[in-house]
Amino acid sequence: MSTPTEDLSAAGVSIWLDDLSRARLTSGNLQELIDTRNVVGVTTNPTIFQGAIQSGGEDYASQLHLLAIAGATVEDAIFAATTDDVRDACDLLRPVYESTNGFDGRVSIEVSPDLAHNTTATVAQAKQLWETVGRPNAYIKIPATKAGLPAITHAIAAGISVNVTLIFSLDRYEAVIDAYLTGLEQAKAAGIDLSTIHSVASFFVSRVDTEVDKRLDSMSDPDAEALRSKAGIANARLAYELFETTFAEDRAKKLLAAGANVQRPLWASTGVKDPSLPDTLYVTELVAPHTVNTMPEKTLQATFDHGVITGDTVRGTYTAAHGVFERLANVGIDFADVTQQLEDEGVEKFITSWQDVKKTVADALSNAK
Repeated sequence: MSTPTEDLSAAGVSIWLDDLSRARLTSGNLQELIDTRNVVGVTTNPTIFQGAIQSGGEDYASQLHLLAIAGATVEDAIFAATTDDVRDACDLLRPVYESTNGFDGRVSIEVSPDLAHNTTATVAQAKQLWETVGRPNAYIKIPATKAGLPAITHAIAAGISVNVTLIFSLDRYEAVIDAYLTGLEQAKAAGIDLSTIHSVASFFVSRVDTEVDKRLDSMSDPDAEALRSKAGIANARLAYELFETTFAEDRAKKLLAAGANVQRPLWASTGVKDPSLPDTLYVTELVAPHTVNTMPEKTLQATFDHGVITGDTVRGTYTAAHGVFERLANVGIDFADVTQQLEDEGVEKFITSWQDVKKTVADALSNAK
């Protein structure tokens, strides 16, 4: 009999682990998840690195000691430690990368969240991260802020594979796809082999439900209660509809015919935050070909243990998903306001985590001298 994670993979969903630490690499834990849980990629973010460095002090102690002796700044030390982890994870996943023609075996590293509203600095750091990690199976994460959109185009045009993060709205997702296609067109004009450029678009799911449900709970309308925990999945399903539509249009088809790859939708924030919901909800309800689901380990293990994969649960649901948003509007939910708030909060949360990383590393450098 197959396992639920095998069934999920067979349905066209790539399982990526939403976590990375040096301990996962050195202990063999990540390799075990690759071998036994069908993990074929890894994503990171500032919060993940903050937790890894803060809780894994001993794992980073010798490197930070050497960096302290060399007089490294806090920023240089963070850059060295995180790029080393990502490079090692890329090497571990290289066989997957090669066997999937570059679609999986990927490890993502994010530009500093401090740069979320600075296009020029984001492009510069994206190039620096790409060159420093020095592995073709890396992904550089760039947020889908308004300043991030032209940075995405610049990075793609330079041949850098990009994981676009912090996408909440369909309007912004449409702009992300446009930024990707524009980058491919520029890369093609520059003579870059389009087949070497890959991208995923990370659509956040559970955070949408958290914010929408909070607003619904403040209403006395009986229809509001029936809409709880419906927005996140409906939003993601409509994102997939947009993905299918856009990549079937002439502009995208010309690029695909020239060797380009589709920008796959990635479901992020798939850990359930409401304990009353099934713990595999954002996995089992978002099964579709050519997608990625990046899971925290708790969600991954729950899926392996008792996830029920029934095949495609996205295509064929678009009318119902549109209906969810019509009903949300009818009870007074301003979804554009929801998604803007989530984007702003997402950037701020990562900035806070980055400041915590800086403090942790500054203390470690001071103690290591």
